[in-house]
Amino acid sequence: MAARATAALAAEQTLLLTDVVFAECVYVLESFYEVEPHQVADLMRAALALPSIKTLDRSSLQRALEVYELERLDFAEAYLVAHAEATGVLEVLSFDRSIDRVETIRRQEP
Repeated sequence: MAARATAALAAEQTLLLTDVVFAECVYVLESFYEVEPHQVADLMRAALALPSIKTLDRSSLQRALEVYELERLDFAEAYLVAHAEATGVLEVLSFDRSIDRVETIRRQEP
């Protein structure tokens, strides 16, 4: 499978990497392959840099990786932070107290 995936990425064909699939890649690298978060972030940044990869919102994915890596949040919460910042909606509802580590966002419990 790895050889086929590598060949697909190397082809000149444009590939869409959706946010959900991106998050699933982060999850699989962490859980199944037990890759450390800083390495996961590096691998996913490398995927974003591939010329064949297109995304809907590359800057939010890059910011989510930054928050994920530096603030040690789960990727889903880091993604929420990135989109909150991007939209200017800087108050979020969440039970996850780890979001409190991010100074740009104010968390409220529902």
